Amino acid sequence: MRLTVSKTFFVLVGACLLFCRTATAGKTETAKNIALYGEAKYADDFKYFEYANPDAPKGGTVVLPSYGGFDSFNPFIFKGNAAGEVAALTLDTLGIVPSDDVSTVYPLLAKAFELPEDQSFVGFILDERAKFSDGSPVAADDVIFSFKAITEQGAPIYKVYYGDVERIEKVDDRKVRFYFKKGSTNKELPLILAQIPVFSKKDWEGKDFSKPQLKPYLGSGPYVLEKFTAGKSLSFKRNPDYWAKNLPSRRGFFNFDRVNYEFYQDTTVTLQALFSGNIDIREEYIAKIWVTGYDNDVVKKGKVIKEDIPHNKAANLQMFVFNLRKDKFKDKRVRQAISLAFDFDWANEKLFYNQYKRLESYFTNTGMEATGLPRGKELEILNKFRKQLPPEVFSRAPELPRHKDYLQTRKNLKKAVSLLKEAGYDFKDGVMTNLKSGEPLEFEITDNSANGSSFTRVMLPFIKNLAKIGIKACFRTTEVNVYKNRLDNFDFDIAIISFGMSQMPGNEQKEMWGSQSAMVKGSYNIGGVQNPVVDALIDGLIKAKDKTSYQAYVRALDRVMLNETYVIPQWYAPSSRVAYQNKFEHPKTKIKTGFQPFSWWMKEEFRQ
Repeated sequence: MRLTVSKTFFVLVGACLLFCRTATAGKTETAKNIALYGEAKYADDFKYFEYANPDAPKGGTVVLPSYGGFDSFNPFIFKGNAAGEVAALTLDTLGIVPSDDVSTVYPLLAKAFELPEDQSFVGFILDERAKFSDGSPVAADDVIFSFKAITEQGAPIYKVYYGDVERIEKVDDRKVRFYFKKGSTNKELPLILAQIPVFSKKDWEGKDFSKPQLKPYLGSGPYVLEKFTAGKSLSFKRNPDYWAKNLPSRRGFFNFDRVNYEFYQDTTVTLQALFSGNIDIREEYIAKIWVTGYDNDVVKKGKVIKEDIPHNKAANLQMFVFNLRKDKFKDKRVRQAISLAFDFDWANEKLFYNQYKRLESYFTNTGMEATGLPRGKELEILNKFRKQLPPEVFSRAPELPRHKDYLQTRKNLKKAVSLLKEAGYDFKDGVMTNLKSGEPLEFEITDNSANGSSFTRVMLPFIKNLAKIGIKACFRTTEVNVYKNRLDNFDFDIAIISFGMSQMPGNEQKEMWGSQSAMVKGSYNIGGVQNPVVDALIDGLIKAKDKTSYQAYVRALDRVMLNETYVIPQWYAPSSRVAYQNKFEHPKTKIKTGFQPFSWWMKEEFRQ
């Protein structure tokens, strides 16, 4: 698993929504949570989330690394390079999804939810205690302003994401309802809308939400932005009057008095920053460094602690993404040929110390990966599209190329040449050339500078294998800001990116792979996937009425996407690798939630 800095992507839990209460026919019910597939993990009167320490002491300052730079504090607009940390720490949402119950939303700004039997709307009843950091109350007008600002002035993708909302209505000062379009069967909308961050309408008067700016906005979250240096650092102060500090969903979290972020251009630089004490906690993304880079007195004497923290999260989708808008990548056989040249097995053994597992699915570690041949409900779904799908979807199990030894590599490269010839290419003076246009097959693989220096060693054998079959490829790293702009404007051949994936894939899949987002600049459909079957399968998983159907749609989507080779999946780590100064403690729990820095606290002697 490696750092994602190319996108600020808030993964919203998806899937079809079945309410956790039984409503009386024709009536609207008030509930304390919104759950997927039956009962929530926590009762209505729960006291705290089990992976947090409700008695964690407060105090101290933590210094964390961030990467790239920033010229804006608003991550919801297309322009600028935003510091997403500001929104994450200063803005509360209507509800919260915990790491140990990813299919349920619990109260935060909203103390309860209105759920009608016909699912035509969702209502949010605001907690009368909810207030912004200046003491002003959070009201329905603030929720309405936030939704309209994000959908009307924010990045274009939000119009797609919230496209099934017909209107928003203020019932009274503390109650707001989102009505859905007639005929909408997007059952996950209540869960998605519960995670909208809420700005202060009054604070934004006279300001242009759509333009990047470095003026801190008023929030209702646990921290306030105290000071910053543009592009270099952020300093947050814990709000002692934070309205939700004793709320069950917040107990045990946000224990540091101050949170500072220092920005770096390269992840490897932060290793020395950790050893020198300039930062306090560092998540390691490079296997070689984790194995060999901590062999020093600082670690041996216990001043810095290394820890593998297991997680049960959906694996980050780390991948090479083809820009399908380019003519040279439109033929699936070309993409398959390039994929055959990537030797993960060699890299894992020689470079990664066998610490990684191959991503075999878009939904790795969710239990909904496509495996074997389609059967049961999945086969029933795919049969609806049999005329639109290639036969191998039904006759061949999904399997990525393996390179167990050099003989298998040779076999893979021979197969790649055969595929390229089928696609209209052949060798011309040793160069793989399009026989129709006369153009050689060549491309650039792009990454950002925060990761690129460590990734070069992975790329060299890949590029060498490509050269053996006449393909010229080069690897280029750019500064984080430049890289983001290139992705936003589709100015790349193949890009290396990583998406955080939901444990319950849902509406966000439209943004990532849906046809309507393919040509929207700044969208998360970076590759430009436009496939009517993919669109139909995404709609199917969103509208599924039961768990069996939902899971079958996810597997069917996975199978079709894998067959099309839109991306070359890379690898993931089954645990979070974290190194930190020996002045922190964190909850001791069997719940595999991975690295949760804001559930940590300082040891007593460091809290001053």
